Amino acid sequence: MKHPDDDNELFNRLEAEMAADSDAPSGGDVVDLNKARSARTESADPTARPDADRSADSDASRSGGESADPTAPVMVDQPTPTATGPGYLGRLAAAQRRAVVPVWLRSLAELRTASAWVARHYAHAAGYHALRAPVYAARLALQAPTGAARFVGGTMRWVADREGEPVRLAAVRREDAAEYLKLSRQRDGRVRLRTLVAVLAMFVGLGSALALYVLAPDWLQAVSVGTVVMALGFAGRRADAPVIHRAVELPKAVKLTSDIVLRALGALGIPAINQAQSKGRDGFEFTAPITRDGPGWRAEGNLPYGVTVTDVIERRDRLASGLRRPLGCVWPEAVPDEHTGHLVLWVGDQDMNKAKKPVWPLLKSGSVDLFKPVAYGTDQRGRWIEVTLMYIAGIIGAIPRMGKTFLLRLLLLIAALDPRAELHTYDMKGTGDLDPVGNAVSHRHAAGDDDEAILYALNDWRALREELRRRTKVIRSLPRDICPESKVTSALADKRSLGLHPIVIGVDECQVLFEHPEHGKEFEEIGTDLVKRGPATGIVLLLATQRPDAKALPTGISANASARWCLKVMGQLENDMVLGTSAYKRGVRATMFAWGDKGIHYFVGEGSDARIVSSVYVDAPGADNIAARARRAREEAGLLSGYALGEAPELVASGYDLLADILAVVPADEPKVWSETVVARLADLREDVYGGWDPEGLAAALKPHGVSTIQVGRRIKGKVVNRRGIDRSHIVAVIAERDGNRDVG
Repeated sequence: MKHPDDDNELFNRLEAEMAADSDAPSGGDVVDLNKARSARTESADPTARPDADRSADSDASRSGGESADPTAPVMVDQPTPTATGPGYLGRLAAAQRRAVVPVWLRSLAELRTASAWVARHYAHAAGYHALRAPVYAARLALQAPTGAARFVGGTMRWVADREGEPVRLAAVRREDAAEYLKLSRQRDGRVRLRTLVAVLAMFVGLGSALALYVLAPDWLQAVSVGTVVMALGFAGRRADAPVIHRAVELPKAVKLTSDIVLRALGALGIPAINQAQSKGRDGFEFTAPITRDGPGWRAEGNLPYGVTVTDVIERRDRLASGLRRPLGCVWPEAVPDEHTGHLVLWVGDQDMNKAKKPVWPLLKSGSVDLFKPVAYGTDQRGRWIEVTLMYIAGIIGAIPRMGKTFLLRLLLLIAALDPRAELHTYDMKGTGDLDPVGNAVSHRHAAGDDDEAILYALNDWRALREELRRRTKVIRSLPRDICPESKVTSALADKRSLGLHPIVIGVDECQVLFEHPEHGKEFEEIGTDLVKRGPATGIVLLLATQRPDAKALPTGISANASARWCLKVMGQLENDMVLGTSAYKRGVRATMFAWGDKGIHYFVGEGSDARIVSSVYVDAPGADNIAARARRAREEAGLLSGYALGEAPELVASGYDLLADILAVVPADEPKVWSETVVARLADLREDVYGGWDPEGLAAALKPHGVSTIQVGRRIKGKVVNRRGIDRSHIVAVIAERDGNRDVG
């Protein structure tokens, strides 16, 4: 550590040494800076001084104790020779290896897309120029006389050695006779040699032309004359009037360079970057060359200490201005496995929302296996992003008019293309956006928020809860070799006798259900159960809302949904409700999307970190066509059912009253009971309903009713054992408030 007294002591010593040397000249001495630095280090280290105290006290002072001299500098940095760190092998083990084969070459789909693009590009260029070839030939023929004149004139100047004339004139102006005579002799030699070459070339050319005229067939004569004319026409072209025009206009996007990146980062107004650049440093450390990555450029590096990628993402609009690119072309990203100051900047050639997307493979043909990944959108680089709809529960959140409903409909269309899938679709907005799927293939479908639609949905959700329980018993009864992981597989879904086919539930504007004044708690209770236990049994719940808050998305549901799609939202709270707690702090911010970024969203799922995806756009006519194709596949397989066939659902009672059942198994003389005891008694009361419940399931089921579990202590063998349990008085109070009966006991 540098101390102010170090410099004073150094200069004092130097002055003393200079005064002691009487033979030194008055002009001063040259100071050896290396020796001065060594002296400075020795003066700061007591062990290096001859008069240093080497007692135990001084050793204790160096080992961390208090120094006897309060003015003595304290060195906190280790000397360089004793500094330790990872060796070469350690650094080598932690090194990041770049892929030998590029990503686009490893992906068959990307290779196919790139090859098709190259083929289309050159086919277009060839057709463009082939059609205009006669025009090109006419232009060259008209320019041939000019080219012939330029050829003759150039040849004459070459023979006369005109290029050396300025040098000879310069010698004349200097009146340097010797130099001029030397240059003249050199010029005479060149002219004689070049004249001989020109005469020989003329005779050879004339002889060849005469031979072609006499001996060559007509087609060869035509080709020869045409070649000569074209060559002369090319020589006579003007720089401002090209004969051949470009078949493809090059994009306006310029190559991304380090200077452009540094300029853009300096325009963000981040103090640490500006301070570094004002001192002549870059303010950004590139860790890899700027490379071409898909339809854009990729730059990667480290920001200054204390600056995070989040700071850059917050200023994305300024960054786009500094790069002079549209906002939809600029995508700063964090790297999950790196520190928070490691920035990856991808700059596209075109706005992501306007760039031409590859054709969706399922648009015209094809089927789906929901247990396998399916492409549903592209990232900034135009690469397909896949989603597996089985074993998940999903949440879609966005402000209105950003493509939330279209994204939900796209996922439901994907599910519809698996003939085994049973769809339950609910359009609580009531505009009919889900009708293409609902009318064609859905087993249950409703639109609107009136009482009839709410009761229809409630009846279906009750049936789904019973189906969930049935499936858990079927899975539990299957042999381990058939169902090794205790969950539905594609092979089990094919066995119709088991009834384990995929069930996909899609709800648009789900807050209508969860905030319903009368049935909201039951919807929340069933939805929580479906989200927690449904994925393993083949039941998928997809919820979409434009109000991603705690009321619209109950915490029991949002905390257990493994797939998240977040389009543009307005604030941090909504961002984290959809993408997960602390997503905003980690730099995953759907607030940065612009109003024009319809369909562009953050996707969290498939076992990877958040990715920016532009979903496939399928309009209403396209959705009708895909749904019709899915209906035909179901009709051929004999799997069309329910609403699509015009069948009305059977009424399903609520099945049970959890609070009343708890009072039935917990007498009044037991004010507080362990949860495990309550679950066991409930299973004895209704095996078909409560069989398989555990204390956590009981706590989740009680939460929508406003009842929380507590710590209950009991004395067992002389020791107090605390476990989670319930307070019976809380159950009584909730029932009394719900039913308006104060005499509940």
